[in-house]
Order: sequence, then structure tokens, then C-alpha cells
Amino acid sequence: MRNALGLMLASVVTAVLITGVWFWTSSPRADAAPPQTVAARKAEPLPAPAAARPALKDDVEITASLSKPAPAPAPVPAAQPAKSACANPDALGVSRTVVIDTTGGPGFGFLQYKQFDFLTDKEVVLTFDDGPWPTTPAVLKALAEECTKALFFPVGKHTTYHPEILKQVAAAGHTIGSHTWSHAHLDSKKLTEAQVREEIEKGFSAVKMALGAAPAPFFRFPGLAHTQGALGYLASRNISMFSVDVDSNDFKSSGPDQVIQNVMTKLDKQGKGVILMHDLQKHTALALPTLLRRLKAGGYKVVQMKAKEQLETLPEYDAMLVKDQKVPAVASRPISSVVQTVSQ
Repeated sequence: MRNALGLMLASVVTAVLITGVWFWTSSPRADAAPPQTVAARKAEPLPAPAAARPALKDDVEITASLSKPAPAPAPVPAAQPAKSACANPDALGVSRTVVIDTTGGPGFGFLQYKQFDFLTDKEVVLTFDDGPWPTTPAVLKALAEECTKALFFPVGKHTTYHPEILKQVAAAGHTIGSHTWSHAHLDSKKLTEAQVREEIEKGFSAVKMALGAAPAPFFRFPGLAHTQGALGYLASRNISMFSVDVDSNDFKSSGPDQVIQNVMTKLDKQGKGVILMHDLQKHTALALPTLLRRLKAGGYKVVQMKAKEQLETLPEYDAMLVKDQKVPAVASRPISSVVQTVSQ
């Protein structure tokens, strides 16, 4: 009995001693020294700014390299003007386009101007006078179906009647000159020099007002009636003059068939040339699809004429036209900002 009590007492004493040692060694001591502060290492100076560095050598310093060089980006191709595809594989088309430097007012069309014989055998230039008119869209349709281009000489007054039709001519890529303001014959003794100039300049200003863009410096005299004074004035303005090689005489033809016969008979005899037609003539609009096919069948090729620079109209005649028409020369706002479709 005594041995058992002794063992039990010894176990209790041992447990107390162990607990005391653990408490003494794991608890923080008030007299323990505070942790030592470690002095920070003196900061190293920052690298010198680029301006203070010594100049680099001509060759580039390589600071890093890839195990495999990155491929160079593919070059971006230069933007090319969009070419409208021709739906007609057998179209008459345009064989070549010529650009005219109109300095000094060169003339074309051998009936009156024989300086520049630039057309080769079987080449023609299609020209139309007196539009724009309600018949003009039919002419444009026939030209578009054959993917070919022409030169238009509109009358100034007519452009104020049908500016939207003249815009169609421009949108189709045809060249647009002028044919005076009112189709006056400029060789008339009733016209003063100032009136002749006004007929010429207002015609060009009217085209500009209708298109919102400058016309080509190409001019044809109504009735081909020129004077030395008018020729000199056009030359001073660097406006090229146009006459004719093949006259369709469509304005006095009995019907489309006669228009075709007139053109082809004269053309087959001459072999080439500037063809004169009128887009306000109904017979011409009806004849054109067949005429263009006849040109193709005959081996003729169309040459398009463009101007090196567009004509800068004169402000005083622009203002005169605006005053006469009582409308702005060019809309200051795009139509989409004025008229909007809200339901359809």
C-alpha cells in the first residue's frame, strides 16, 4: 500500500517539474534583450541618364537575343484604285486613255484643228453635245453595257435643269467639258466680247455648280462656230478646243438607222476620228447600242480623253451664276445630314 502511494506521489511531482520547466523556457522574458537593428546597406547610385552616357557606336548594341529570330511582318501592299469589272466579255471597252496638257488651248478634230493627229488607224473618240437631258441616261446605259467611255459637252442651262443627270455622267467615269451657257453661236455679230466670255465662263461655272467639282478644260463651240477672238481667249485660259472628224448629223436624222449609217459610212471612209453625237437626241439614244456593236465588229477601238488638270473657274462668273439661279453654288452640308429616311 505504501509503495503504491509513493509511486503516485513521485509521478505527480515529476509532472509538476516538467510543466514548470516548459513554462519557464517558452514564455517571453521581460529582461530579454531587444532585437538588434541591422543597418541598411548604402544605396548604390542609379545609372546615369542617357544624355550623360557616352555615345554609342554606329552599330546597334544587342542586349538580348532570341533563340530564333521573329519573322518580319509581311509588307502591306499599296492601295490600288478599284477597277470596275466589265460584265460583258465581248465589250467594246476602252483601248487606251490619253491625258491632255491643255496649256495654250490645243485643238482636236481635223475638220477645224489639224495640229495634233494622235489617233492611230481604227481609233475613235466618242463625244456627246447638248445634255444633260432626260435621254442622257439611256446613252449612259448603252455605254455602260459596252464598258466604254465618252466625252460630254453639256450646255450650262441644261445642267441647271438636270444636275442629277450630269452627276450620273460623272459617276460613270466619263469626261465632262462645256458647250457654252446657252448654246449661243459665238460668231454672232450681236455678241460683244464680254458676252462671248460670259457664255464660255458661265457654261463652265454651271458644270461646276451641278457637280460640286471642277470640269475638264475641254470646250466645243455650238455649231462649231468659232472666232479668232474666242480662240485666243480659250488659249489664254488653257482650255482645249474640240471640233469633229465624223459628224453623225443625228439632229436631222429620220431615225436610229440613219444615225448608224451616217457614222459608219463616214468612219469607214476616214478610218478613225472624233465622232460627234448629241445625247439629247432620242434617235441617238436608240441607235447607240447597235452603233457600239457595229464599231466593235468593224475593229474600231475607243480612246478616252482626260485632262491633265481640271479647270479653275473664275469667281466672278461663279457668283454671277449663283445670283442668277438664286441657289447656293455647292451644298455646304452632305445630303445625308439634311435628308434622312426614317421608315421604308
